[in-house]
Amino acid sequence: YSWQYSLLCIILYFYVSHGAQGLYARKLLNDLMKDYSNALRPVEDTDEALNVSLQITLSQIKDMDERNQVLTTYLWIRQVWHDAYLKWDKVDYDDIEMINIPSELVWKPDIVLYNKADEESSGPSTTNVKLRYNGEIVWDSPAITKSTCVVDVSYFPFDWQKCNLTFGSWTYNGNQVDITLGMNSGDLSDFVENVEWECHGMPAFRIVKMYGCCSDPYTEVTYTLHLKRRSSFYIFNLFLPCFLISFLAPLGFYLPADSGEKVSLGVTVLLALTVFQLLVAESMPPAENMPYIGKYYIATMTMVTASTSLTIFIMNIHFCGAEAKPVPHWAKVLIIDYMSKIFFVYEVGESCTTPKSEKTPLYPEEPIRTQHCNKGCYYDDCFHSGVVKNIQYIANCFHEQRATCVKAAEWKKVAKVLDRFFMWIFFVMVFLMSILIIAKAT
Repeated sequence: YSWQYSLLCIILYFYVSHGAQGLYARKLLNDLMKDYSNALRPVEDTDEALNVSLQITLSQIKDMDERNQVLTTYLWIRQVWHDAYLKWDKVDYDDIEMINIPSELVWKPDIVLYNKADEESSGPSTTNVKLRYNGEIVWDSPAITKSTCVVDVSYFPFDWQKCNLTFGSWTYNGNQVDITLGMNSGDLSDFVENVEWECHGMPAFRIVKMYGCCSDPYTEVTYTLHLKRRSSFYIFNLFLPCFLISFLAPLGFYLPADSGEKVSLGVTVLLALTVFQLLVAESMPPAENMPYIGKYYIATMTMVTASTSLTIFIMNIHFCGAEAKPVPHWAKVLIIDYMSKIFFVYEVGESCTTPKSEKTPLYPEEPIRTQHCNKGCYYDDCFHSGVVKNIQYIANCFHEQRATCVKAAEWKKVAKVLDRFFMWIFFVMVFLMSILIIAKAT
């Protein structure tokens, strides 16, 4: 039974030692708090500044409200300072080096977030503090903060944002509480990735600032969040639909004029772009700097409006009737002869490879000679002369009808060539405008 006896002794030793440590910890706490006051700065010399080390760990970006310019973050705040009245000799207390006590029992620096945006208090929670035998106090506490952030949406959705988190003492000046940096930057080792924002660093710097209300300097510590927006969501839901819809505007020129839907297509595209423009405007703050995607929408809507106006003008040319004037000579040479070949606009049965053959007139241009009946003419000759007069009348009617049809066909060809011309012009405009916006945004 020797091993059982040894095991029992070990268990009793740990039980007695832990019980003794519990008794010593209680005695230590009572001795420390006997004449202690948490209302005054724990320094032996009142003219001496108390050094407080501040370290921030960014855990999560909960929300970025661009319209109200408010950043909501989840932080872990560590504050370290030395209390001159909370020291002990660890030999007198069973070698106890550290104890955890409620934070309400000790003095704490009133470090707050200067640029907070919520009405309620957003300070650290009341967690326990770690107290060491040399008087060092470590206070780790989580906090959900809402801070103001000047959001520049000029390059939305390819924008970068810089949001500052400024911490400082609210009542103690720099001669009383001196705030120092625990690290040169915020700790991002436990950062939880955000679905909308990427964090590319959190540098920190310390400044000493003078305020108009007071003559003493105040120390501040500012952490700057470098955020980059994830643009994939906005590309596929805002930019790409606008890019595809904008290509419908030039296709309106390709639609046949006799279909009667050319203007309706332009108006429908304009309404669709207006809806997307309202979606962008609702999420953006009301600022003078319009985002590039908003400029892209406005430019596209302007282009669609211009294309619809030109469509109305071209349709008016297309439906020129018999009362219209003939096509001017310069228009025949420039539009019908040259531009029609450039934009491959041909009539039915005509192609670019077959030479243009001279059209033979349907009816002879020379007037039909009529024979007058003399007294010596027979009856058949007189009858033949009357038939010729009727044929001549019918031929003249066909000549007039043919001239009217040729005039209308020429105006329709002019309209068709203009449709092709503006279609390619607007295609090039849409493509260049999209490339320009992407190049400037990226």
